[in-house]
Amino acid sequence: PTPKFPIQLLQNCIKMTTEPPRGLKANLLRMINSVTEEHYNRVKQTYNYRKLFFSLCWFHAVLLERRKFKMLGWNVSYDFSDPDFDICENIIAMYLDENPHEIPWAAIRYLIAEANYGGRVTEHPDNRVLNAYCAEFFSPNALQPKFMLSTLPTYYIPEESSLSSYKNYVKELPMSEPPEAFGQHVNAEISSSMQDTENMLSTIIAMTGGSGGGGGDARDALVMDTCNNLLEKLPENVDWEEVRERNAADPSPLKVCLLQEIERYNALLSFTRASIKLLQKGLQGFVVISMEQEE
Repeated sequence: PTPKFPIQLLQNCIKMTTEPPRGLKANLLRMINSVTEEHYNRVKQTYNYRKLFFSLCWFHAVLLERRKFKMLGWNVSYDFSDPDFDICENIIAMYLDENPHEIPWAAIRYLIAEANYGGRVTEHPDNRVLNAYCAEFFSPNALQPKFMLSTLPTYYIPEESSLSSYKNYVKELPMSEPPEAFGQHVNAEISSSMQDTENMLSTIIAMTGGSGGGGGDARDALVMDTCNNLLEKLPENVDWEEVRERNAADPSPLKVCLLQEIERYNALLSFTRASIKLLQKGLQGFVVISMEQEE
């Protein structure tokens, strides 16, 4: 803000940023709370504006939350922001006041999907998705009573269009939304759940490994305890010969498959047991720890 501010102090300061909340419900509530009653009631075309305002809130929340599906959501993680919402809200209000008899849907959709939000989009498939959402949410159908925002009956534009009514409706929505709310398949949530779990576990491991002042010794002791616990929990190899002799009179494909799976299972147990023992020897200094074990 000013060249007189000490650069050294700025570099040593803790930086803080405002991130949008997670979930359709939280994002919808945040966008509705960002508008004052005076600002909300400034448009003469009250009915049309309020319907399209809620459509815009939903549109903005869907674009933000679609990122949780990773590559199935967007090819690139776009930083859609509050100014994008504010500009589009002003566009809707201006066009409704200037065209009270016939709404210029094509112009509104172009400015939202191509000029404003679309200005951040760099991939053509993502642009098609953005235009599909825009064509659905900003059309004459959006002005009809109880317009459905997805295939799920939970999400629609409420008939009571005051800000307080919108807030009450959003507060009743579920905390977590299924993929169908975005027009996605049920399996689309698998990749995002796996990524979230991996990030959470990585954070827990980083916090555990970095705790305390002992450094390497404390970490080695923790790894050694984990190895001992794993060895205790590992079951013994299945007696393949005993199972084969017990089923010698039954040459059915199911029994053949069972013997093959036992072989693979025993190989996995043996490999796991050998890797843990090798890691223990490495921690004790008897062998050199490989790069894979270090990671």
